[in-house]
Amino acid sequence: MRGQVLLDDALALEAAGAQLLVLECVPVELAKRVTEALSIPVIGIGAGNVTDGQILVMHDAFGITGGHIPKFAKNFLAEAGDMRAAVRQYIAEVESSVYPGEEHSFH
Repeated sequence: MRGQVLLDDALALEAAGAQLLVLECVPVELAKRVTEALSIPVIGIGAGNVTDGQILVMHDAFGITGGHIPKFAKNFLAEAGDMRAAVRQYIAEVESSVYPGEEHSFH
């Protein structure tokens, strides 16, 4: 089964006492399976909007990427105009599950 090793490893980490798990660049479907299987919080970066929370590095959120733009990144600063508004927009979009959208997710 696709992703079974990651799921098994996540369960083993939880059993060993992990308090939190971060999934980066994981297909949405697998991120959902892992999140549903664990009782600890699962935070995603490039793992869709199905995890318990989101991470986006400030450089990616503000478009300071040095040329390479990760698939999961969104330039909130370009849309919002200033850093405070960009952070507020990021929070609002995460809380409403607008971000990350399909265009920021892996399948």
